[in-house]
Amino acid sequence: MLSAWIGSFIFAGAAVFYILLTLGLPYGEFAMGGKHRIMPSQMRVACAVSVVIQLLAILYLLQAGHVISIGLPFDRGVCYFFAVYLILNTVMNLLSDSKKERLVMTPLSLVTAICYGLTAIMRGS
Repeated sequence: MLSAWIGSFIFAGAAVFYILLTLGLPYGEFAMGGKHRIMPSQMRVACAVSVVIQLLAILYLLQAGHVISIGLPFDRGVCYFFAVYLILNTVMNLLSDSKKERLVMTPLSLVTAICYGLTAIMRGS
């Protein structure tokens, strides 16, 4: 299913981005409100936790899209959950003080939300 591939590709890119933030690279203006060019220690921990969640979300999306089969439970419901979460994330990105976050992360989170929603809907067909 194309939406599963597109959504997981974008989310994988986000996971790589958050790994870079965790490692202290100066891309903080694109994330978490854009207040820190280099994330402070506590925010790096949050970035690392986010990577784990993103990777799990990718597995659910790929399973729901029939790309992989690894026996995860409740894949359709998880896709709906992430669709809603990413819509809220899109709104938060739109409200960010960081112009870079608004311009880059907003469309990425919106497209990913749509991919999760479409995959969940198509999974029910």
